[in-house]
Amino acid sequence: MNIVILAAGQGKRMHSALPKVLQPLAGKPLLAHVIDSARSLQPQRLCIVYGHGGDTVRSALAAPDLAWALQEPQLGTGHAVQQALPHLAEAGLTLVLYGDVPLIRQATLRGLLHAARDGMALLTAEVSDPTGYGRIVRDADGRVLRIVEQKDASSEERAIREINTGIMVLPTARLGDWLARLSNDNAQGEYYLTDLVALAVADGLAVHTASVADAWETAGVNSKLQLAELERVAQGRIAQGLLEQGVRLADPARIDVRGELQCGRDVFIDVNCVFEGRVSIAEAAEIGPNCVIRNARIGAGTRIAAFSHIEDAVVGPDAVVGPYARLRPGTELGAGVHVGNFVEVKNSKIAADSKANHLAYIGDAVVGSRVNIGAGTITCNYDGANKHLTTIEDDVFIGSDTQLVAPVTVGRGATLGAGTTLTRDAPPESLTVSRAKQTSIGGWKRPQKVAKK
Repeated sequence: MNIVILAAGQGKRMHSALPKVLQPLAGKPLLAHVIDSARSLQPQRLCIVYGHGGDTVRSALAAPDLAWALQEPQLGTGHAVQQALPHLAEAGLTLVLYGDVPLIRQATLRGLLHAARDGMALLTAEVSDPTGYGRIVRDADGRVLRIVEQKDASSEERAIREINTGIMVLPTARLGDWLARLSNDNAQGEYYLTDLVALAVADGLAVHTASVADAWETAGVNSKLQLAELERVAQGRIAQGLLEQGVRLADPARIDVRGELQCGRDVFIDVNCVFEGRVSIAEAAEIGPNCVIRNARIGAGTRIAAFSHIEDAVVGPDAVVGPYARLRPGTELGAGVHVGNFVEVKNSKIAADSKANHLAYIGDAVVGSRVNIGAGTITCNYDGANKHLTTIEDDVFIGSDTQLVAPVTVGRGATLGAGTTLTRDAPPESLTVSRAKQTSIGGWKRPQKVAKK
């Protein structure tokens, strides 16, 4: 089997510098969704016909299993498939898909391929308003005769409610001959792929149809409005899948997955959370409202409180993060770690049962187990040119408003008094304090505002 994906359209109604087939849906380009569906069928050849966007489209989705055929100029769908012919295996069938129809399901395509086993097959749909679509014209016995486009249809043909979705399966051996016989004598002056149906009928080939169950499967994207409508459909499908896996969603209509989200049993996700890239959440974890989680692993039983941002990080089991916490790339939290409100962690490892409950910055650090990091503590990891490491060993207590000027090590069991600025290593099992001597000046008067004249 060959698969050809038509992706040369300009998409003027998108009003965007980004090519239409690269517009994002659920976190990846429209065309990427179609390629994934095509790959699931394991075709012998997979060819993308591209045009507008040129090398931008190719470079965005380049892969060893993809062949690329340039359509320049764009003279219609029949002309587009003609450009793909040199890349196709001659035997078997060719399935034609569209780069702006992203939600077609594998099961639907398999049903269409089955229908085409002894000829040609069209994917059709019954719609209440067929305006703009090609109509399926049948004879009195229900056999398909041809497809007529909206602009070329008579008033009787325009009343037909069975429409052509554009997706079809063709015998590859006949393609070259049929495409060479196409004419552009029509209202749009284009070579229609749909005209191959009449040619097949004239040659005595059976033309079968398969229907699509849900209209959104074959919905195309030609505007930002249609893109937004399909985004909600895609997110609804994702939410349904999560619910069926045992995830509890506070509101299935208020979750956005822009990548891959894997969840264990009894995970709870509150409203307005966004998941990007690859995210895994282990069983019984809870994600509070308005969190953004990107390329992260969340351990079992962990609770992520509201408004937390997590990116390229690993959170161990039974941890507590947030609210308003930020875990930046390279963060690894061990079991039972607490990272509280307005705490930022970057490129650091924090071992089991350590806590930084509020108002701290931990960057380029290795923190041991059972460490308490007081409010206002920061690691001064950047000297203006290079980053340096802070090491905090097990069972350390760090008082509030402490600055650790890296590179520096705090020994096991050490205590740092509040307000300490640590510029040298702190010995283990000792109290280290760095403060100016407290002084009181009697009779001191605060400055007064000078009255304006």
